[in-house]
Amino acid sequence: RGSAANSLVCYFLGITPIDPVKEKLLFSRFLSEQRGEPPDIDVDFEHERREEVIQYIYSRYGRERAGIAATVIHYRPRSAIREVGKALGFSEDVTARISGTIWGHWGGSRMPPERLDEAGFDPDSPEMHRLRDLIGRVLEFPRHLSQHVGGFILTQGRLDEIVPIHNGAMPERTFIEWDKDDIEELGLMKVDVLALGMLTAIRKAFDLLRKHGLGDYTLATVPREDRATYAMLQTGDSIGTFQVESRAQIAMLPRMKPKELYDLVIQVAIVRPGPIQGGMVHPYLRRRNGEEKVEFPGPRDNPDELREVLGKTLGVPLFQEQAMKLAIVAAGFTPADADGLRRSMAAFRHLGTVGRYNEKLVEGMVSRGYPRDFAERCFEQIKGFGEYGFPESHAQAFGWLAYVSSWLKCHWPAAFTCALLNSQPMGFYAPAQLVRDAREHGVEVRPLDVNASHWDSTLEGERILRLGLRQIDHFREAWAEGLVTARAQAPFASLEDLARRAALPPRALSLLADADALGSLALSRREAGWEVRRVPARQLSLFDAMDAPELAREPDADLPPMPLAEEVVTDYQTQRLSLKGHPMQFLRAQLAGRGILSCAEVNAAKDGAKVHTAGVVLIRQRPGKGNALFITLEDETGIVNALMWSRDFETQRRPVMAARLMVIAGEIQRSKEGVVHLMVARVHDATHLLGELAAGEVCEPEVARGDAIKHPQASPNPGRHPRNVRILPRSRDFH
Repeated sequence: RGSAANSLVCYFLGITPIDPVKEKLLFSRFLSEQRGEPPDIDVDFEHERREEVIQYIYSRYGRERAGIAATVIHYRPRSAIREVGKALGFSEDVTARISGTIWGHWGGSRMPPERLDEAGFDPDSPEMHRLRDLIGRVLEFPRHLSQHVGGFILTQGRLDEIVPIHNGAMPERTFIEWDKDDIEELGLMKVDVLALGMLTAIRKAFDLLRKHGLGDYTLATVPREDRATYAMLQTGDSIGTFQVESRAQIAMLPRMKPKELYDLVIQVAIVRPGPIQGGMVHPYLRRRNGEEKVEFPGPRDNPDELREVLGKTLGVPLFQEQAMKLAIVAAGFTPADADGLRRSMAAFRHLGTVGRYNEKLVEGMVSRGYPRDFAERCFEQIKGFGEYGFPESHAQAFGWLAYVSSWLKCHWPAAFTCALLNSQPMGFYAPAQLVRDAREHGVEVRPLDVNASHWDSTLEGERILRLGLRQIDHFREAWAEGLVTARAQAPFASLEDLARRAALPPRALSLLADADALGSLALSRREAGWEVRRVPARQLSLFDAMDAPELAREPDADLPPMPLAEEVVTDYQTQRLSLKGHPMQFLRAQLAGRGILSCAEVNAAKDGAKVHTAGVVLIRQRPGKGNALFITLEDETGIVNALMWSRDFETQRRPVMAARLMVIAGEIQRSKEGVVHLMVARVHDATHLLGELAAGEVCEPEVARGDAIKHPQASPNPGRHPRNVRILPRSRDFH
């Protein structure tokens, strides 16, 4: 990934599928004489095998010549609140309530008093004044020295002669006490050994296809430019894929309508804070859709001078290499100057050094015959890279993985979903959403069962997926291996047979019963839970059983069937998904009676319609320093994508952050491509309904003037809910 894909050597070694000569990538982005330092190399490995690679490096080069770089961990708002609160003698629940109101940084040295007020504390009290003062003093202060995520320092001589080497907290890890900035100053070689979950998932998908005779593929042999894959992506159908699965990416796909791999390269790069802040997205889309003429302003003697630089991106600079080439070609920069511009772009957020190139770039372009307004616009776009701009080589590498993952999803949805489930945790979506998406694509998903499931999820046909025992919370892989080994001799005939032959402890049996994994033994969830109590921890011999008559005297219990709502709730509590239904379906009647629409009804509503909807919160996303918050809700009919402006978020912060079942009032915004967003006006926290559903006591919600659900009673601790009502995994929040 990164600039390493600019190297032909990396291509020849098979580390990257990107041919830098064919793609006309800029080699000086990787290495140049003017830089006078070794290149910074980033390589992604399967995340489940990364430790194997790390230990290989230690054994290959020796611990005296190889070590992981350090990184300095600084106090951030939440960690500062927790540790200052602890020093002041606050209890853990108090600091948790306060830190629970914080999302990201508050934009100053002192904690806003509103956060304390939201948590239920008096911001004017002496204790809170002291807390705010000390938090402001320790914020951004170094907290401790830690390991870099994967930056390996390799030296020809002995590394331990120039810097101390420490033992890490993890076994067999050693690291030096210098961080990446120190390494750069000293000119030492650093190779980032990075972990990528999608590589693990792709490899496992290939293994499944090979095992079941469905094809023998590698990253290099996946068919290129597959029309069906692009047709799928053009509809925004990309849940579970790489890089193009986020809310913003899914919304962009119908607008981009990718038709070839380079379109995906641009798609990966354009939905980033850098291009957005630089004002590059809309000009590119307008030109791509024929709404704006593609022009390359240039000097009179060579009007097409920039066509070679910006031709592939329709005259809009989207990549770091293009910014460097533009500076060289249009402003007369030397390669050393262009590399300095690149460095300043990378450091803009922290140092603001890109500004010193303003006059040099603009005046250089003007003196060579370019219009001043075009030169100034180019500089503003280049400045945007400081907020996160991709090198083209990085986008090329990631674009290929986006294509491969999309190809697998399109043609082999069962194998792809199976591989994703076996590679968790990774990506934006929880197992429940991945399974739901697979079923919508025609995959039959079969439940957990002790006579069919392995540790991993498996394929039982081209489009048949069997859930694995890894889905059961707290179930151990060693228990699963013992179960599968015993089952190979003969299927289990009873619970006692399972316990005896698989040598499972009572804890394992209870987890299997709670997860409803004993169906093939003719035991329902309730029956299994009852029978597990009667299986002794140690299998009794015949004579021991005669001495324990109380076991024989215990009568069979006549247990009533478990209601479907309780089955679904328990599924989510034990395995994070349910094949029997969705919690929202049991609330549908009362919600519909109050004028609250389902997700499907919202997505079918007309542009401009004022609607109310409710759903379980899947994702809250607030990219970079953007002024928008993205929220994804799910119910039994689908998902709704909502957008909330930051100004509204600040006035409704508590319900937005706390709600796990959210009611939203807003207006439908439908684009000409058919992308639907719900523009949020008001948010209400209806999480209490999940708790009542779990307890079997769903109450009728009250709605004020058809506006939104009100709580039946005020909570003494707003925003916090009992831990025993966890129906769904916490939503995934990205800052």
